[in-house]
Amino acid sequence: MQAILGVLFHFIGGFASGSFYIPYKKVKGWSWETYWLIGGLFSWLIIPPLAAWLTIPDFTRIIRDADASTLTITYFFGLLWGIGGLTYGLGVRYLGVSLGSSIILGLCMVFGALIPAIYYQYYPGQGKDTVGMLIGTAWGKTILVGLFICILGIIWCGKAGMQKEKQLSASDSASQEFRFGIGLLVSIISGILSACFNFGLEAGKPLAAEANELWKNLHPGEGEFLFQNNVTYVVVLWGGLTTNLIWCIYLNYRNKTFGDYTSTVAPVAKNTLFCALAGTTWFLQFFFYGMGESKLGNGPSSWILHMAFIILVANAWGLLLREWKGVTPSTKRNVVLGICLIILSVLTVGYGNSLRN
Repeated sequence: MQAILGVLFHFIGGFASGSFYIPYKKVKGWSWETYWLIGGLFSWLIIPPLAAWLTIPDFTRIIRDADASTLTITYFFGLLWGIGGLTYGLGVRYLGVSLGSSIILGLCMVFGALIPAIYYQYYPGQGKDTVGMLIGTAWGKTILVGLFICILGIIWCGKAGMQKEKQLSASDSASQEFRFGIGLLVSIISGILSACFNFGLEAGKPLAAEANELWKNLHPGEGEFLFQNNVTYVVVLWGGLTTNLIWCIYLNYRNKTFGDYTSTVAPVAKNTLFCALAGTTWFLQFFFYGMGESKLGNGPSSWILHMAFIILVANAWGLLLREWKGVTPSTKRNVVLGICLIILSVLTVGYGNSLRN
């Protein structure tokens, strides 16, 4: 039952992440940097402490009393994760949405799942999954099989994306934007740095452990605290806010778009509302990730499920919004096959967790 709840919470989180960008499509008259920053203020600055305040009494004391080294490394990984999010856009620009997203999210999934397990193989931590555990146990091998199946699904979705871009290319300028070499390099950087969010959660585990201990003392015999990670998110997202704030303000300056914030032409109030909705939805992915982690643990399975559901939902939205209209039946079959492989990977990882539990 715990594994089923964990998978369900991760699905809700993945749905939120795969859907958050849709409200941005309703923003009118604002540049990308403007609406990205306004939405980000809700994602990184406003909603995380609000969620922590609603779920963890006196969460500020936990942060205030934490070791400086814990706060520093957690914030640092947030900074790196923020850079990964920014380079995501370059990867998509040079490789296209489907191929770029598939490579970046796939690398993020692999690095985010395996690097902590490799680290804890050499520096063991209580309750931490290691590579040895994954290779040497039936549940670990099942999770690794699920990871492999998910990678196959990502490759198949990427193949469909390349076919789509080739079939729908309308101009030579569009094909000139496709630069596989630099696109692959940027995507690798983005995939690795985006995985730093999971590293930030690991670094900030003492914060979550303190919240968990306080809750268990008040609720004996009721298991693990569902919202223990909410205090860690506050610190990690300070790092993400720093990176994105600097970049967006720079773009406002370079592109002369500071006037967006007070524009009398653009619907400022409506735009702000849609940005708030997008930013809040974005944060919900990690809100539910934390709930899923409390059921499955912050091992490779949680990160694999989270990334797999994001890829699954994003591709499903692409089908529902008819983004694949005009492509050949063969291309549609490829994207559907990729989605089916990702679904199978989710079921496999979920089964692996049921074996462990």
